[in-house]
Amino acid sequence: MNGLESLYQELILDHSKRPHGKGLADEAAHTATSHQRNPICGDEITLRVRMTDDGSEVAEVTWDGAGCSISQASASMLVSLLEEESRMPRAEASTLVEGFREALRSRGELPLDEEVFGDAAALSGVSKYTARVKCAMLAWVAFEDALARA
Repeated sequence: MNGLESLYQELILDHSKRPHGKGLADEAAHTATSHQRNPICGDEITLRVRMTDDGSEVAEVTWDGAGCSISQASASMLVSLLEEESRMPRAEASTLVEGFREALRSRGELPLDEEVFGDAAALSGVSKYTARVKCAMLAWVAFEDALARA
């Protein structure tokens, strides 16, 4: 394992042990919740999105779940990335999810850009293991679903 892979593995473990945004916020106006489950391995994520009053920006994302370190770290990394933006426009959030999906389906051909995806770029290597892609995508699918319904 080279130094970069080791760093990425440490980031994944750190996010799974000390997750960002874990613990669902109370339902309120302009919120939507999505529950996603990977029936193959049993990973589960429930993610709640709260939008701004006009619905144009993501105001808050919280989640709860159980599963492997990849699924839990991915949820934490997603929330951490969204927290950096403070309020992310809906269209930008959708583009972010689509870029993440494209990279994870690339089988290692398209790495995640650290400038765009922050710590989630550590999940680039997961794309080489098709059985693990669903683990990494779980929170992002929940976010996309909640965003569409918010």
